[in-house]
Amino acid sequence: MSADALSPEYRNEAMDRLRATTKPGNELDILIVGGGVVGAGAALDAVTRGLKVGMVEARDWASGTSSRSSKLIHGGLRYLEMLDFALVQEALKERGLLLQRIAPHLVKPVAFLYPLTKRFIERPYVGAGIFLYDTMGMTSGNSRGVPMQKHLTRKQTLRMAPSLKDDAMVGAIRYYDGQVDDARYVATMARTAAHYGAAVANRLAVVDFLREGERVVGARVRDQETGDEFDIAASQVVNATGVWTDETQAMVTDRGQLKVRASKGVHLVVPKDRIQSTVGMILRTEKSVLFVIPWGRHWIIGTTDTDWNLDKAHPAATSADIDYILEHVNLVLKTPLTREDVEGVYAGLRPLLAGENDSTAKLSREHVVAHPVPGLVVVAGGKWTTYRVMAKDAVDEAARALDEKVPESCTSTIPLLGAVGYKAAWNRRHRTADEYGVHVARVEHLLNRYGSMSYDVLDLIKSDPSLAEPLPGADDYLRAEVVYATTHEGARHVEDVLARRTRISIETWDRGVSAAPVAAELMAPLLNWDPARVESEVAHYLARVEAERLSQEQPDDKSADSARLAAEDITPRI
Repeated sequence: MSADALSPEYRNEAMDRLRATTKPGNELDILIVGGGVVGAGAALDAVTRGLKVGMVEARDWASGTSSRSSKLIHGGLRYLEMLDFALVQEALKERGLLLQRIAPHLVKPVAFLYPLTKRFIERPYVGAGIFLYDTMGMTSGNSRGVPMQKHLTRKQTLRMAPSLKDDAMVGAIRYYDGQVDDARYVATMARTAAHYGAAVANRLAVVDFLREGERVVGARVRDQETGDEFDIAASQVVNATGVWTDETQAMVTDRGQLKVRASKGVHLVVPKDRIQSTVGMILRTEKSVLFVIPWGRHWIIGTTDTDWNLDKAHPAATSADIDYILEHVNLVLKTPLTREDVEGVYAGLRPLLAGENDSTAKLSREHVVAHPVPGLVVVAGGKWTTYRVMAKDAVDEAARALDEKVPESCTSTIPLLGAVGYKAAWNRRHRTADEYGVHVARVEHLLNRYGSMSYDVLDLIKSDPSLAEPLPGADDYLRAEVVYATTHEGARHVEDVLARRTRISIETWDRGVSAAPVAAELMAPLLNWDPARVESEVAHYLARVEAERLSQEQPDDKSADSARLAAEDITPRI
């Protein structure tokens, strides 16, 4: 075991290890390109098989699709309706593993209502579907980890969700799925891979692949922080770049490529008091489904499903996207939501395997693993919930080309950091609150974000009581969490902390504008920033927020994309 913290020092050491791979006999077994959920999953899968592993990410962990999902761990009821039983069963098996074994501190059960609108016919049909969903969860080989469905009358439904219109349904069925803070999960998984010995580094972009004839033998990378370039040698390279798959493959070959189409999904975040309900909801639309998802002191409402052919790093929500979501959720609410109720908006891109169908809503969520040229494995498609299976399949394919026999995947038995001891820590949370002199609600908040590693954050507060203060405009998050994100979780910029290590950028009315200067001052001594760099970090974050707000006022994708790109990515040269 080599590392417990993705500190600035660890990143330097990891890059030294990656540079050293060009020495004869020192190359990696597998280099993972892409630090989203599948890339981080593949790094953890490979390193726990005993392989020598590196992982590089051009921006931040989960900065693309993997931090912008619906934040659900679910089998996918709509795939059941499409008769895609294998995908649903696989996803339900993974849901059980994540809830109970791999990450019980990060993945939690969440209840949903499925409103019924037609008398007599709909209840048996939907009820049978959800019963099958529950049953498939039980036959997956694991405990389901969530309660079974329950049928409700209209009166019972309204008791659970008083904000629903009286005539919006004739009853409902309550069922359960799982929920995750997607960005935290990926950062924790990258850290877990490092813990087992992988050399992982963010802000390290692949600019070319190394070749010996037709064979890929590594990659040339650029440190986005300094501009320095160096080579990484590897027996096999796994391309896990999601919606960037086509571009990454094109560096190597134009033969036998997987084709990935990007589908934009937009979500709104509104305060919890805007909708009176103790459970979430799933609503049918003419195109797909709309979720109303409990999210701490907020609701997440989404999503859309439209083709996106513009900038992939910063997909932009339009005014029309926001109106679409509000219009559909207001069909069932007594008190309609307005633009003024929306505190956060985010857009993400699903990497769908391209097909003949023009509608992204009907493209496959299955994943594919390919070996287009010797030395390069490509994994694409799939869904967030089944990342571990995708990672396993990609490493299996790469392992077949290695000289020595490689053990089978064991990630179904490997808890993420923070999972071991989490339940005991939860049970003693009141004592912990007394010992550290903080409110028990703060301890619970930390436990649900860091698991048993919460004590590390609390120790920071014990050493410096000022770190117990919440960030301005973001009462849910403590200053200690900014420090911890920088020293333990690989955060390199203010944006990394406010958009991904915390979710301040979507959960607060000012989207983190007031928290940004404080976060920058806390990060400065840890990353050796001078006053000019602190000012630059804050200015970049404020420009990002302004560009996102402006894009959300635009009528179409093209104008929204143009507005969002007014704020450039931060690429400091130290």
